[in-house]
Amino acid sequence: MTDAFRALGLEPRLAANLQALGYTEPTPIQSQAIPLLLAGHDVLGRSQTGTGKTAAFGLPLLQSMDPAAAHVQALIVTPTRELALQVTQALRDYARGLGVPIVPVYGGQGYGPQLRALRRGRAAVVVGTPGRLLDLLQRGALDLTRVCWVVLDEADEMLSMGFIDDITALLEATPASRQTALFSATLPPAVRQLASRYMRQPQHIAIRPTEVTAQGVTQTAFWVHPRDKLAALTRLLAAHPVTTGLVFCRTRATTRELAQALNEHGWPAAALHGDMSQAAREEVFAAVREGRVHLLVATDVAARGLDIAQVSHVVNYDLPLDPEVYIHRVGRTARAGKTGVAWSLVTRREKGLWKRIERRVRQRIAFAPLPSERDIARARQARLQQRLEAALQNPSPATAATRQVLHALVEAGHDPLTITLAALQLAQAHEPRLQPLPLGEPAPDARRSPRGPRPRRERSRKPEADMVRLGFAAGREHGLRPGDVVGTLAYQAQIPGRVIGRIQIGAQASWVEVPQAYAAQVLEHGAFRWGRRTVRVWLWEAARVKA
Repeated sequence: MTDAFRALGLEPRLAANLQALGYTEPTPIQSQAIPLLLAGHDVLGRSQTGTGKTAAFGLPLLQSMDPAAAHVQALIVTPTRELALQVTQALRDYARGLGVPIVPVYGGQGYGPQLRALRRGRAAVVVGTPGRLLDLLQRGALDLTRVCWVVLDEADEMLSMGFIDDITALLEATPASRQTALFSATLPPAVRQLASRYMRQPQHIAIRPTEVTAQGVTQTAFWVHPRDKLAALTRLLAAHPVTTGLVFCRTRATTRELAQALNEHGWPAAALHGDMSQAAREEVFAAVREGRVHLLVATDVAARGLDIAQVSHVVNYDLPLDPEVYIHRVGRTARAGKTGVAWSLVTRREKGLWKRIERRVRQRIAFAPLPSERDIARARQARLQQRLEAALQNPSPATAATRQVLHALVEAGHDPLTITLAALQLAQAHEPRLQPLPLGEPAPDARRSPRGPRPRRERSRKPEADMVRLGFAAGREHGLRPGDVVGTLAYQAQIPGRVIGRIQIGAQASWVEVPQAYAAQVLEHGAFRWGRRTVRVWLWEAARVKA
């Protein structure tokens, strides 16, 4: 109903566009944010993807635009190209017939089209990624001196990706009198500091993600040994049909390795990570839309802004360290009233992390045994029977060639029942076949794990390889301990904890020695999540330190 949106203060033309797009009632974030933004307040919103926040900031922003003004009036900053394009398309849909030009700028695309769009002076709203926006600003192609609106979308992800300096430079280039809206799935200290510095008495909005993103999702967890994750996932895929699935990993290296392994075992998969060119990313999206790829293996950052309809399954191949990210992942399925499935592979060492996730979603998530080979065989048999019953209810006319083959087989003396069984075997052969991967010892249920002495890590053991010294942007004043460094690197960079060498904790910064073979793997991250902090890591000494 347009009346519901008009009651929030939106003008009739915007409300009519929403009705044409199928919007009926405002979501909680829209109901709270739109009146505040229309009244001229700065807004600091905590909200997940899928709650309708693009419309929450986009509608009041569009209503305040002057179509006759030949300069940039609004700046929207997003962490990824995909999200920038998604926001641009949504705003264009909302602004249909209003004459408000909206221009996306992002890396991976040539400068020519973006420069021409900006030079025409008809870019009222610019939506872009921090790096490209700052580049255009420094080239003198982007003028932000008359901007009256700034929106920072997915602020926590932008800061975790190391864009704090870029964002600061962009904000410094805009007038202090601008209106600012900042939306973030989580509010770590870095985001709060940014808001405190650049926002004027912001109104706070917090939408509980569990009220929106977890509806209609069947969540199940499975205890696994770390080495058995791939085997566990292939068993689940063999036992349960997946139309389109998102498989979340922590690192870019894992996405590449897992996608390759899934393809080798018969499941069409593609990796999505930050090292890919825009052309390669678009090729992956096209393959998903066309059904050539059923599983998209991605990191959380790379998956921001993805617009894939009807995701049937979300898989937490690696658990997120932040429970809020778990909710964000699960919210990728069961959208628009649909149902979905979320699987989580949980290792014994992740017992505490899993309990924090359960507390955050305010429910106990059931654990189930992994499918056995007998379960997989029964599932395949049931699916085959369903397809046969559907074919019998709606038979397609047999071709002349098919009839000729059947007549020839019968005339050759073959029994019709034997022919049918052979045809069914051929049909089953086209399914992805599970190549059973050997499972190790079953991972114990961590809630009832047997008590016993835990092996102590020998900190005095010297690595055998040459070492590289890496800096860690945290220290004693932040409560950092050597065990925190070991746990963070081993868990997030997925390097063996036993190979980590000497650690020195300073007041505000620390250093750690890792084998040269693992240094690039650690530095690839750029930053790590430690508790609620995002901790930067860098090369402390270029020269290797001999063990």
